[in-house]
Amino acid sequence: MSPASASLRPVAGGVAEISELLGDWLEAGDAHRAGAPLLVRSSGSTGTPKDVALSADAMRFSAAASLSRLGGPGQWVLALPVTYVAGLQVLTRSWLAGTAPVALEEHPDLASAVCALGTDRRYLAAVPTQLHRWLASAADTEALRQFDAVLLGGAAAGAELLSGARGRGVRVVTSYGMTETCGGCVYDGVPLDGVAVALGTGGEVRLAGPMLFEGYDGRPELTAEVLRDGWLHTPDLGRFDVDGRLELLGRADDVVMSGGVSVPLAAVERRIAALPDVDAVAVVAVPDDEWGSAVVAVVAVVLGRPLPSLEEIRDFVGAAHPRSWAPRQLVRRGALPLLSSGKIDRRALALELADSRRPPTASRAYSSGSRPAGRSITSRVSQERRRRPPHWSSSVFSLPMIVRFRGLTHREGVLVYGPAGVGEFSPFWDYGIEESAQWLAAALE
Repeated sequence: MSPASASLRPVAGGVAEISELLGDWLEAGDAHRAGAPLLVRSSGSTGTPKDVALSADAMRFSAAASLSRLGGPGQWVLALPVTYVAGLQVLTRSWLAGTAPVALEEHPDLASAVCALGTDRRYLAAVPTQLHRWLASAADTEALRQFDAVLLGGAAAGAELLSGARGRGVRVVTSYGMTETCGGCVYDGVPLDGVAVALGTGGEVRLAGPMLFEGYDGRPELTAEVLRDGWLHTPDLGRFDVDGRLELLGRADDVVMSGGVSVPLAAVERRIAALPDVDAVAVVAVPDDEWGSAVVAVVAVVLGRPLPSLEEIRDFVGAAHPRSWAPRQLVRRGALPLLSSGKIDRRALALELADSRRPPTASRAYSSGSRPAGRSITSRVSQERRRRPPHWSSSVFSLPMIVRFRGLTHREGVLVYGPAGVGEFSPFWDYGIEESAQWLAAALE
């Protein structure tokens, strides 16, 4: 798509309009299969976001396989941003079922959204953070019981959260997948029909099936690196349990060397999350002169509860794992930074903690340029958010991203939801819609 022929169409957010555009693309997908991928930006929770090209066939296959596993078509509550594949799949499943999704943001609470549902089968897709908060409310918990399935994905869910939800009558279905697989393709450890799962010699998870992506936009070398012989080679580690279900153990790139010992950060994080007063936790590694990489636990506790001491956390981790895995530093936060996908922004945390360990005179390069020394990423994000014009504050998305539709029969162009990504502070927040369109046109040249 050349910039000269592209018609740019900024969208401030509107589920009905976006659903219509998505439906047009899904219907036109067969006729334009070769040149009409949907570009969805990956969340970038652990690294640089990528534009992932998804075909209409892949999206339809994923939606159909999901509905088949869940028990048939139904109506969905949309509680996730449609700038990410999880939210887009809610719209795709709704399109396939011929139902209209109910946007949670248009209702005061989950219970009100449930009352707006009109079909026999009711579905909800969410991330663990949302489920955790809803379970803290009796009214929201009752609303959760009204769903035939609560599809949970986006991040690993702790055993305590799952048992607590299921013990209260919530029908939770865990999902595993990624943008490159059109979202979740393994439910409760079992691949959807038509999906294949295999493990590499080191336990690396490999996925195959019609739901696989076309490639990374403009990055053929990266595509060739992860997509080989029809299999997507993921960075995730797993194993099959005695029933043949896939059990995820973390990410290969989450294993860091600290003091000469390999420490799987995800395993440490899951252990700390099991502490009763911990509301949310992220375990990250930061450069350290003594240890090479120091393991740091960033913890948010339940309101009104005390923060466990570093020694208490180290003892708790050491009771289940080698004590050498235990964190060397503890940082308390009122809340952890989240991406608009609902995932914890571990990359931002790691960068901020690394900066805090540098001498005050040091400065570092940032993804969008040079960041002044002594100014935290969190404070910069907060400052930039305050500069958003009104049409962004009313958007359905908590953090803006870009999603592009290409090769549409009568709507060829680009849908712009906001800046290019977390940590990339583009001019979209400083200009109105017309200026934003002009800026993007220049950027695409």
